[in-house]
Amino acid sequence: MAIPAAPKSVVLTPGLHDYLVSHGVPADPWAARIAERTRQLAPDWAHMQAPIEEGALLTFLVRLTRARHVIEVGTFTGYSGLCLARGLPDEGQLISCEISSEWAQVARGFWEEAGVADRIELWLGPALETLTNLADDSTFDLAFIDADKPGYIDYWEALIPRMRPGGLIVVDNVLFSGQVIDPYPSEKPAAIRAFNTHAMQDSRVDLVMLSVADGLTLARKRSPGTAGPADHPIAS
Repeated sequence: MAIPAAPKSVVLTPGLHDYLVSHGVPADPWAARIAERTRQLAPDWAHMQAPIEEGALLTFLVRLTRARHVIEVGTFTGYSGLCLARGLPDEGQLISCEISSEWAQVARGFWEEAGVADRIELWLGPALETLTNLADDSTFDLAFIDADKPGYIDYWEALIPRMRPGGLIVVDNVLFSGQVIDPYPSEKPAAIRAFNTHAMQDSRVDLVMLSVADGLTLARKRSPGTAGPADHPIAS
């Protein structure tokens, strides 16, 4: 197998991150407000919120794919839901799955104030039950997974059949602070590592992993009958 080139990357210092945000994230006062109020409401949990550049990417991806039917697994205080809804057309709809009634109430309040609540349907309860109980004809253009890490494979398997051909699945935290390469990872990074292997081997998708934030995987569902990874071996 050919030896890959050395990584071409930079260390994202606080100053460089500020530069990235100021030159690549459209201004959204409500996004900034939700982020700040989340830090005030839940300082011990605020790390679960997607960073501002990831939120901007979610909005961008919804617009890029012209998605109308979107679903997210994991709501928290509603930041990612706001960003996904921002990218939808007026007739678009986001289903947001959340197990905590406390966080769901906070998210609904933010969405109302930001003017996107009419585009979001929040389903309360275990996400896998929600996905299993969707109508048989439910299909999605884009899905975002950012919930309990041991559940990732189950969420993936529940969503793949419901994605339209060409639909996009976005999966968060796939590097898990770098712990995915630990020799003896704890439960959550071990679950992420298992998911990463599972997704990489799935012949139903084209997949790329990005070092955005805590790691993002973008997976595009193939049309039936198209070639999988095994049909395109890497040249040695």
